[in-house]
Order: sequence, then structure tokens, then C-alpha cells
Amino acid sequence: MDGVCADLKRLAAIPSIAFPGFSPEPVLQARDLLVALLRDAGVADIGELNLPGTAPVITGSLPPPTPEAPTVLLYGHYDVQPPGEERLWDSPPFEPTDIEGGIRARGIADDKANLMVHIGALRAYGGRPPVGIRIVFEGQEEYGSAFDDYPPTEPGLFACDAMIIADTGNIRPGTPTLTTALRGSAVVFAEVRTLRAAVHSGAYGGAAPDALLVLLKALATLHDVHGDVAVEGLHREPWDGTAFTDDEFREVAGVPHGTPLLGSGGLGERLWSGPAVTVIGLDAPPVDRAAAAVVPYARAKLNLRVHPRQDPREAQAALIRHLQRLRPYGIPLTVTPGDAGPGYEAAADGPAYRAARTALRRAWGADPVHAASGGSVPLVNGLARAVPDAEILLFGAEDSLCGLHGPNERVLLSELRGALLAEAAFMAEYAATYRAGEPR
Repeated sequence: MDGVCADLKRLAAIPSIAFPGFSPEPVLQARDLLVALLRDAGVADIGELNLPGTAPVITGSLPPPTPEAPTVLLYGHYDVQPPGEERLWDSPPFEPTDIEGGIRARGIADDKANLMVHIGALRAYGGRPPVGIRIVFEGQEEYGSAFDDYPPTEPGLFACDAMIIADTGNIRPGTPTLTTALRGSAVVFAEVRTLRAAVHSGAYGGAAPDALLVLLKALATLHDVHGDVAVEGLHREPWDGTAFTDDEFREVAGVPHGTPLLGSGGLGERLWSGPAVTVIGLDAPPVDRAAAAVVPYARAKLNLRVHPRQDPREAQAALIRHLQRLRPYGIPLTVTPGDAGPGYEAAADGPAYRAARTALRRAWGADPVHAASGGSVPLVNGLARAVPDAEILLFGAEDSLCGLHGPNERVLLSELRGALLAEAAFMAEYAATYRAGEPR
């Protein structure tokens, strides 16, 4: 653990932000460090994918030790989110800092600790694990890239029996968790123009149509009185796995006591097996510079999250239909689609899942639970299309309180250790199922 933590700090000290406007050099520096760490862990066959407009994807492989041994693909990403407002951090975001029970830095949980889980598991076997290995370490996951759709074009590069997508973690610290579903997502834009230009609100207000009022009236129809999504055609069903308690969710999301949560029914279906519509952007005059004028134009950007099995384009079309049918004050909206990405739901009854449950139980000393993510990992669907028979496992060193994408992101050493032990134990358990002749 001392070596793993030391190397994790080296990696987390690199501001590998792959967003436009940031220097690409730190991204390449992180790549170079990971290549060196992989080589030291016994991976000699290391390569790189360079797609247009995309940071390098590190690839590598170790052959199966025996002809009957399975192959496991290990995925993670070495780019990180920008730090945001640095004044909100208790220590500089790219100076990894020891805290009680863990380490604080930007990107240390999402996803650099998970990369060290992979490298640590290889070290545990002296670079000779009981399974074949494929390495896929992405360099532009946070911003998105052409790599999401690349695997189906070259399926042989990703051929394996199982994948560990280490870009997730436990629902709460100490509770071993397999993430078995991801919601899909889609973007919709809604805009309104009512006047050629802004006009004096005293002289014309009361009759001149206010574009912002029109848009707000339309947006208010997206939810019912309970806060549930009121768009026809979006799938929702009860969630039968583990979910947050209300108090846990308040802590994770930063919802003050006394402020009601939106929606009805279980938190699992509100967050994971049902839809969500969020207004993530609004073009309107800012309050501090607002003139006494009727607003002639307003636009909103909506983020739609959908049931893991629902086609995101189908859901996006349902939201567009809902908005296009509206005529607030007799005025239509212009509604256009943006990007859309599918969700994912795992078949969790194969040999890899059985081995993973045993491995997590061994590592944590507790029965694993299964949960879902309201966020998306777009590459999962690309990998699933490339290798449709491979089992896809999502677990790792993050936890719901790690603060990913926010200030003071941290990883707990207990979570890092548990995830590393679980992955190493999984390799042994999975190899044993194949030696025993269990069908693939």
C-alpha cells in the first residue's frame, strides 16, 4: 500500500485536464508515468491509440498463462476534471494532501485511484496474474472523445472474456458494490423569440410577449406537483437493488434538512431506473445587468437521463414532442435535439459476476450489493458492442462521498485497499472457474 499510495500521489500531482483551453502537456506527462508504472508491473507489450482530436489511449496486454485461462480487460482513465473554484479547496487541488483516512486531490478518486487498483493488482502477482490481461487507459473520458465509438470498429483489440470498468465505487464506504446499470442521457434545446428586440417594460410590458416568461411556463410543465417527470413516453420502474437512504442522499448531494427532495417513490427509481429532466443552462439577461425591458429571446439547455434499457433517442424524441405541443400564451417553442448516449444494464449471472461477488466478499468481509449510476460511462456501450459476449463489471475505489467533480475530492485508503484486494482476488477466482470447466 505504501508504494501504491506514493505512486498515486505522483499521478494525482499531474493536472491532466483534457478540456479545450488547457495545456496538453500534463496529459502526456500522466500518460508517460502510467506507461512506466505498467512496464514496472510486468506489462511489456504496451502500445497507444491516437484518434483525431483525442488524447492518447494507452493499450497493453499480458498473455493468458495457460490456454484455458480467461482474459480480463482493465479500463480506467487518466484525465481529470478541471479543479473549479480553487478557493473552495482546503488545499491546492494538484498537491496531493494526506487527510484523516485518505488523500485529497483533484482526480484522485475519479479516476487515478482506480488506475492504481489495476496496477496494484498486477503487482500483487509479480506481473504474472492467473488470467490474460488487456489494458485500456483512456486520456479524454471527462470531456468526451471519438474513442467512445471506436471499439466496435476494431473489436479484436478489445477481445476478452470479462472487463473491469474501474470508474465507479461503493455506494457507501465499506459496502462492496457492483454497479450493474447506468442511465442513458440526451440533450434538448428549447428556445423562444417573441420580439425583434428588447422594448421598455414600462411602455410595453403587459402586452408585449416576454420570451423568458413563455419559456419558464413551458419548463414548468416538465414535472408534476410532486416533482416527478411528467413527460409521456419515458420509462420508469421500481429499483430492486440497494439505494441511498434519504439522509445519505442529503449528505451526498448537499441538500439541507428542511428542503424537500423532488419526486415520489423510492430513491433508486428516482435516481437510476426512472427519468430525470434538469435545466442545466438558461440564456437570459443576468440579474446584475438586467435592464427594465421585455426580454425578446430566451433559450434553455435540458439534460435528460433515462432508464438504462430505454433508447435515448426515443426518450429524447418524447421530450421534444412534449415541448413542441405546448403553446404558452399561444406562442410555440423551437425545440432541437443535442447529443444522446445509451444506458447500460448488465447481465449479472455469469461466471465473472459470480467470481466478482466472491472476491468482493473476501476483500471487504461483507456481502456485496448491487447499485446503479445516474451518470453515464459512454465507452461501456462501445465496449459491449465490440465484445458482446464479455461480462462487464463496474467496481472500484470511489465511494459516494468522495467528492468527484467537486472541491476537496478525496479517496479513502480503506476503499483503495479494498478495491485492490477485490480485483486481485477476482483474477484468482475467475481463473479457478475456468480450470474447473465452468461454461463461459
